[in-house]
Amino acid sequence: MSISGIDRVTFGAGDVAACKAFFVDFGLKLVDESEGALNFETLNGCEVHIRGIDDPALPPAIEAGDTAREVIWSAQSQQDLDALRPRMMNAPGFREEDGALFCVDPNGLTIGVRVSRKRAVNVSGSPANTWDKAARIDQASPTYERAEPIEVGHVVFFTDRLADVTRFYEDLGFCMSDRYPGRGHFLRTSERGGHHDMFLLQTPDSKPGLNHVAFAVRDIHEVFGGGMNMSRCGHETQLGPGKHPISSAFFWYFKSPAGALIEYYADEDVLTENWTPRDFTPGPDMFAEWAIAGGIDGVTRRQKQPGAPVNDGKFITEKR
Repeated sequence: MSISGIDRVTFGAGDVAACKAFFVDFGLKLVDESEGALNFETLNGCEVHIRGIDDPALPPAIEAGDTAREVIWSAQSQQDLDALRPRMMNAPGFREEDGALFCVDPNGLTIGVRVSRKRAVNVSGSPANTWDKAARIDQASPTYERAEPIEVGHVVFFTDRLADVTRFYEDLGFCMSDRYPGRGHFLRTSERGGHHDMFLLQTPDSKPGLNHVAFAVRDIHEVFGGGMNMSRCGHETQLGPGKHPISSAFFWYFKSPAGALIEYYADEDVLTENWTPRDFTPGPDMFAEWAIAGGIDGVTRRQKQPGAPVNDGKFITEKR
């Protein structure tokens, strides 16, 4: 196993103060702050860095405005990191710095790989009772007043070079999970793991850019509790709560001052080397089995903005 998930995401943002309020309410821990710079972490130590959009230390942006500027992936060991060096060293922008390997992917995004700095955490979700198996007995399911994300679970990028970008990550050991042929590829970092760590999306008029960054939480109840807290705090829902038919995850998306969307999710499929990638046709029914437009109001506990997305055949989170 060479890469095992995401270790850090860095954003360049025009309004750092708004990002501070957003991510504190979202449930991240602010571990360091200076002028124009915020360092957050999740429960397991996965890092989220916010920098002023004009910070000269930031890597070049793949799109105008607020967006992700760098993704650092996790290697399990120094041996794994060393094995990746020959695969990365011929890519544009290759360098070694602070114990990490860096290069630029075919989408123009700066990526790094380092020995993981995440830590093991002892958290558990609520067991579910199904018709054939009662996993929760003499125990009520939990409610959450706010969320505490466990880690950055996946990133989603627009691209106009789907085949090239996919090949680049497969050369680093990523595996294909599912496909929208010619439109989108769901990739996981290893044969055994969650449904996807990266989704690459190519629309007819795609340009490189960020679609969303997703944070894993304990269970569906934390998706709901975290989402309603964000609503109470005044943050705008883009879509959710809802459920993806591909990956099976429950989700809730918010518009982020750091760029594009930020997602809570839980209960995704776990795949192994026995999995065979499936092909799907894009459309609203493939993006969401069901979804609430505008979210749920955290005070009334009712739908905030009744209505449904237009069934126009697009991915619901497309922005261009």
